[in-house]
Amino acid sequence: MIEVRRDPEIYEKAGGWFHARWHFSFDEYHDAANMGVGTLRVFNDDRLIPGAVWPLHPHRDIEGLTYVVEGTFRHQDDVGGPPGMLPAGSVQRMTLGSGAWHSEQNGSDSEPLRFIQMWIMPAERGLPPGVEQKVFTEEDRKDRLLKVISGDGGDAVLVHQDAAVYVSHLEPGTKVDHTFAPRHGGYLYVIDGSLRLNDEKLGTGDAAKIADEPHVTLEADAPTELILVDVAL
Repeated sequence: MIEVRRDPEIYEKAGGWFHARWHFSFDEYHDAANMGVGTLRVFNDDRLIPGAVWPLHPHRDIEGLTYVVEGTFRHQDDVGGPPGMLPAGSVQRMTLGSGAWHSEQNGSDSEPLRFIQMWIMPAERGLPPGVEQKVFTEEDRKDRLLKVISGDGGDAVLVHQDAAVYVSHLEPGTKVDHTFAPRHGGYLYVIDGSLRLNDEKLGTGDAAKIADEPHVTLEADAPTELILVDVAL
């Protein structure tokens, strides 16, 4: 089953210094039909104006995952996470576990920032808080599904759950395939461009919940940036 969600259907929130698209129930937005997909509980497309800082705030028992789409992402926390700026293409995992404070920030005073933030529910509660991050380039993800976050770790950032995140830049006519393990499904988001998910045509801002589909094919009709989250259902 593929359930397409068109761009205008996604909840939108603007606060002057930020603009957000909340795909699942979050903060004041509640929709019983959109509470997540499997262990994926939050999927937000966030934008911050130059120099903007999301104030430090607490969470617990969440694997907070970030994919930097545009600009420079800066992070602050109270657990001694790695310093530095993350450019577009980078990913970060913050295990909030037993509880931690963190802040998302635009590291540039002149350029806007856009990032995808996801919450995966961890396999166990009370994990020690910590941060891991890696930088990937457009060339790394060109015409392939690049696994940037994985429950197996390896070359990807480790997430404490049976889950994975893939990103891709597809040139027109390029086709890639993905196979889901038994009792797994996913969430696909077209960051920019146009593609076909099996027989479904998706454009910029469109998304799709995927369940009971052991195999999917993605074929780009235009230069396309996408993100695919694979989770246990």
